[in-house]
Amino acid sequence: MGGDRIQEAVGHAVAVLRTAADRDWAGTKAGGLTWSCRETAEHIAGCLLAYAGQLAGRATEAYLPFELAMDDDADTAGVLDVVRTTGALLAAVVSTTPADVRAFHPYPSRSADRETFAAMGVTEVLLHTYDIAEGLGLPYEPPDELCVDVLARIFPHVQPGNEPWPTLLWATGRGDLPGRAPVTEWRWSIPLVVPGERLTLHGVTPAAAADLASGGTGGFEWIEGGPIEGTRVGAGLVFTAYQAGVLRPEWGMFVLVRTEDGRALGALGFHSAPDEEGRVEIGYDLVEAARGHGYATEAVRTLADWAARRARETGDVRSLWAVVDESNTASQAVVERTGFARVGEDEEGGGQFAYELRLPGGVGAG
Repeated sequence: MGGDRIQEAVGHAVAVLRTAADRDWAGTKAGGLTWSCRETAEHIAGCLLAYAGQLAGRATEAYLPFELAMDDDADTAGVLDVVRTTGALLAAVVSTTPADVRAFHPYPSRSADRETFAAMGVTEVLLHTYDIAEGLGLPYEPPDELCVDVLARIFPHVQPGNEPWPTLLWATGRGDLPGRAPVTEWRWSIPLVVPGERLTLHGVTPAAAADLASGGTGGFEWIEGGPIEGTRVGAGLVFTAYQAGVLRPEWGMFVLVRTEDGRALGALGFHSAPDEEGRVEIGYDLVEAARGHGYATEAVRTLADWAARRARETGDVRSLWAVVDESNTASQAVVERTGFARVGEDEEGGGQFAYELRLPGGVGAG
């Protein structure tokens, strides 16, 4: 998801909307919104400019204190020129921003990278062009690939289905889908990022998971030898859960990125969301060249600390579990250093040990 996708979305939208540039946009409501068509177009341009500003300015604490001001006497053609121009600005910024740069966005982890800002920008264009077109009675349907890209990056909780555009409209309260309840409240989901000391845990989107599972890099720059087979298998499970509509992204998979050079070293994550008793199993792996430096221990500890905060805030998780081969003494040392206690063995003689880490407020916690 880069600058080319933004340009494609904006170009397609502006071409459709220009066919009705002679209509009364200020006096026509935009679909189901309370805004007029003109106000909605100005909102599109404002979002594109704001996202470009966040990335270009490397804003980390809040939105930069500026906004788009359209001339009162600008006609509709002029407003669309501004939409096209702000789209070009965001595309240029996304294309020239390093992959490791993150800028402020309030939900859920208060930051987003260039691909996520691109996806949000494309989403604003697609949805609000639809609103304007509906108000003006224009036919509008964006390219399927744009909708697939957006869904797989910032709507990981939505089962994609076979019709990406109707699915995106349904997911944002703009349409109905057979067999799915109407959506009255919605929010996109920015991939979770959890900082550690030497590592950062980057949540893997369904788009990245599909790429990893099929032999790609998932958009990460890996050290020599990575990603390894365990990472690819885990990514495949993430994408399968997404396709089935059961993925809860915060309980998915993370890639371990070394802070000093931005290189990916391995992956870890949850096998699923917590069960009814608040238990969830974790798994992890490292590229061979990264082993022996304490990275796995740091990664598991960072994930456990995040889960502990989650336990205190929501109570939906109470304990972490890990199943380790009896012969894998290095992995046993990792979970033991992180505070896990061995609680059992494979009763069927599979040669595995079970470990548990009880979280604050969890079952049996004091």
